[in-house]
Amino acid sequence: MRSLLAFRKIPPPFLLRWLIHSKPFCSQSRFPKESDNPSPQANGSASDENPPTSSSVVLVANLSTTKPEQKDESRVIGALLDRRNDPESALRFYNWARPGSFEVGNSFWLLIHILVSSPESHGRARDLLQRYVSSSSPMTMPKVLVTNLVESAKSFGFEVKALPFSYLLNAYTRERRTDYAVDCINLMIELGLPPYVRYVNNTLSALVRMNSINEAKELYGKMVATGLVAGDKATAHLLMRASLREEKPEEALEVFSEAIERGEEPDGLLYSLAIQAYCKTVNLGMAFGLLREMKEKKKLCVSQETYTSVIVALVKQDKVEEAVRLKDEMQRSLVKGHCKNGDLGSALEMFRKMEKEGPSPNRVTFSVLIEWFSKNGDMERVLEFYKKMEALGITPSAFQVHSIIQVCLKGQRPEHGLKLFDDYFETGTANIFICNSMLSWLCKQGKIDETKDLLRKMESRGLGPNVVSYNNVMLALCRTKRLDLALTVFSEMLEKDIKPNDHTYSTLIDGCFKNHDFHNAWEVIAQMNSSDIEVNEVVYHTVINGLCKAGQSSKARDMLEDLMREKRVCIGCMSYNTIIDGFIKESRMDSAVAAYREMCGSGISPNVVTYTCMMDGLCKNSRMDQALEMRKEMKNKGLKLDVPAYGALIDGFCKKGDVKSASALFSELFKEGLNPNEAVYNSLISGFRNLGNMEAALDLYKKMLKDGLRCDLRTYTTLVDGLLKEGNLIMAFGLYTEMQGLGIVADEIMCSVIVNGLSKMGQFVEVVKMFEEMKKNDVTPNVFIYNAVIAGHFKEGNLDEAFRLHDEMLDKGLVPDGVTFDILVRGKYGESQCIGVESV
Repeated sequence: MRSLLAFRKIPPPFLLRWLIHSKPFCSQSRFPKESDNPSPQANGSASDENPPTSSSVVLVANLSTTKPEQKDESRVIGALLDRRNDPESALRFYNWARPGSFEVGNSFWLLIHILVSSPESHGRARDLLQRYVSSSSPMTMPKVLVTNLVESAKSFGFEVKALPFSYLLNAYTRERRTDYAVDCINLMIELGLPPYVRYVNNTLSALVRMNSINEAKELYGKMVATGLVAGDKATAHLLMRASLREEKPEEALEVFSEAIERGEEPDGLLYSLAIQAYCKTVNLGMAFGLLREMKEKKKLCVSQETYTSVIVALVKQDKVEEAVRLKDEMQRSLVKGHCKNGDLGSALEMFRKMEKEGPSPNRVTFSVLIEWFSKNGDMERVLEFYKKMEALGITPSAFQVHSIIQVCLKGQRPEHGLKLFDDYFETGTANIFICNSMLSWLCKQGKIDETKDLLRKMESRGLGPNVVSYNNVMLALCRTKRLDLALTVFSEMLEKDIKPNDHTYSTLIDGCFKNHDFHNAWEVIAQMNSSDIEVNEVVYHTVINGLCKAGQSSKARDMLEDLMREKRVCIGCMSYNTIIDGFIKESRMDSAVAAYREMCGSGISPNVVTYTCMMDGLCKNSRMDQALEMRKEMKNKGLKLDVPAYGALIDGFCKKGDVKSASALFSELFKEGLNPNEAVYNSLISGFRNLGNMEAALDLYKKMLKDGLRCDLRTYTTLVDGLLKEGNLIMAFGLYTEMQGLGIVADEIMCSVIVNGLSKMGQFVEVVKMFEEMKKNDVTPNVFIYNAVIAGHFKEGNLDEAFRLHDEMLDKGLVPDGVTFDILVRGKYGESQCIGVESV
């Protein structure tokens, strides 16, 4: 959550100053520089020169004419009460009216009550109380502050809630004033206010650290007796540890029983402390019972400390054999525990210890190690464990073999994985799961002959292949754009009477459409319809998506209508979204609107994606009024705009030249807690560039960098274009150099922008340099750039080079235009045509 102490990115005072000044919008920076944006002080106060905007304009005007120390307490209270339903505004006002320090007055306590009235500002109330307590010298006693909170709540009509008192308790604990924290809890008990368990635990923990264990127990007992606080798992941990430290295991078990009775689900630590307590009371039956219960819960790992407690107790009872057995179990269990905790180093150390001292690692131990080291991609260790298993005569499970093969194939030793698979396959122990996985890998690597060979071997060994085998092969072939082979495999599958499933059809149909093979796509669809398979909506959506991407959105819509009329499948929002998007990409906005209305008429509720897609299309078609209607409809349905939705509207307004509205949306985006992406920034930067307001465009560019966003080629192209149009050659080339330093290569548009700007300035030498740089970067200059270079040579009198470049254009397949003709035939090389990012 954003700090309420901080001003927004574009503070209201700036908007007021903008309204006061008479400069045209396009001639001034819309976004203030760092020096213009007041930053919060350490205590959250803001500059007195920038009072917050308010509905109470008269009150603000009166207060702003006086110095901060002259602001009357009653006036401040009145202003805060006006803002009691707007904690953010109340906090901004208080910071302005009471800058630099905390005033001992009712206005501060009123502010605290306002802040705790809204969950969004709870954190600010907590921080203010913390700073208030820490800054007072000497520290104010709890009774005074508690009294102030109670009396102010009653005076201003607020309910006396436990929250601000709990924050006060937390402040005392953090300042290491445990005595004051205890007093605060006692005062809350007297008022019948339940303190937050977390803050109570902090106080109890501080008492235990001070060896005031009895005081901690008495305080907790008093709270439980009044029914205010029952405690949680953390409370039980704390009190059980304290009892065990005092060698009072019976008390620890009593705390454990109370926790279970109030419905706490025991975690690893609670089990461990209870087991230690039972061992100390020599009740090994209960200790073993809890240990067994703990092991049955697979999410819990038994710690070494827990095992050690039971082992020591067994030894004391002369049960050495059971102790040794449990020690062996502990070592194997600890290997698994270390792996689950991500501590593979300790797991490996325990494994080495087992090899030297026993017990010898078993299949389960190896399975755990192979699984976790496989997840970590440590191929060397995985192969080491596999070889050790072979040396010990332990046959690996199919899962272990699969893990090892996958690590080898994904790492730098695929030959090891292939050899291991071949060996495992030849022993006759390979299963179809491992074979299917290998089929998929072979296809992805383009090893088609090996794939066919494995399919034959699987068939000869009675391992299928099954529908999953063929699906894996076809999916890999479609992804590598080998549709012809995928269709061949599909035919073989049908010949062998292997029944395709939904995944089979979805994979092939998607592959056909992506390869623009519409004939085979309809063949597969016909085959699917003629089969007795129950096709689900995923397959039909694949068909609809493929048609739309192929520019056949009308056909997709007809299919959707047929499906809905026949009620073969339940059509959802996703399919309509695809059709709407398809129409928009085909520049058929009216059809997209019709599909949207049809969707709503069918009882299917549009989602955020639907509205975003519609707003984007409407904005790109200069239908801003309809886009804003969509936004209004979206808000009425309780749907919040996401970043792409804001981006669509901002881009639409910028293209329309209404950067003021775009900037307002940009501010609203931040207010909603969203972070704009590069596309949003690029739209605004382009908007300001089009208005000639490069100061604002550069401010946005700096803000992008400050927010950790990476400027892309479009950002730099827009900025360079605007700077060159202003004649700012130095800054333009500074940005261009920065772009190159980031590894971003200029494309045809960027080169055209630079050549256009340089040509207007008569910088012919620099134009030629850019021309040569393009060739070096394998970027083919367009006709415009050739014209600029030819014009330069013609002007310099280098006629042979000018005509040579004309011939070079023809050799590259570029068709000279009228400008080329004017330069070479009529000798006209005046001001070249204007070219910019948008026009290109």
